[in-house]
Amino acid sequence: MVRLLLTRNDVNPNWPDSQDRTPLWWASFNGHEGVVSLLLALNEVNPNNPDKLGETPLRQALSRGHMGIVRLLLERDDINPDEPDSDGKTPLWSASSNGQEVVVGLLLAQDGVNPNKPDNDGRGPLWGASSNGREGVVSLLLARHDINPDKPDNEGKTPLWGAAWDGHKRVVELLLARGDVNPDKPDKDGKTPLW
Repeated sequence: MVRLLLTRNDVNPNWPDSQDRTPLWWASFNGHEGVVSLLLALNEVNPNNPDKLGETPLRQALSRGHMGIVRLLLERDDINPDEPDSDGKTPLWSASSNGQEVVVGLLLAQDGVNPNKPDNDGRGPLWGASSNGREGVVSLLLARHDINPDKPDNEGKTPLWGAAWDGHKRVVELLLARGDVNPDKPDKDGKTPLW
């Protein structure tokens, strides 16, 4: 059906619905890899079109674990793998926070992905992974030379603070093994990780 419709010159493959969700957005959301492949074969299809909440097709595929679609989208030269949603969360932020190690690896291999890019609360991907106890992702991020492991959020809370607060012992150990993490850095209320 999609192939048949796409053969017509008067069909717009980027036509959004009332929430600004395009056919590519919906195909990515629902895991229809064949449809995504057909749409991405068209030069005029914009893989970065967000909906009204700032959610792109890439974020939809990532959040639902549709890895084949993630790979298809990341193969496009015009994809923006670092596009934040309305909360400032990038695909890397979400994948890190959810512990999706394979996705994190794929995203970190893309040009233009900032491993320190904060969300609207000032929390970067490492903060999200640390506070959620995602040991594998924390290790991947800490292996990068350009990561800032001591970057505080808007409240002054560091990744170590978040890991300690939520009781993630192994993540605390990984962070403390770094020489560039201050174990006594207080938040804006003066509370340290030990607190």
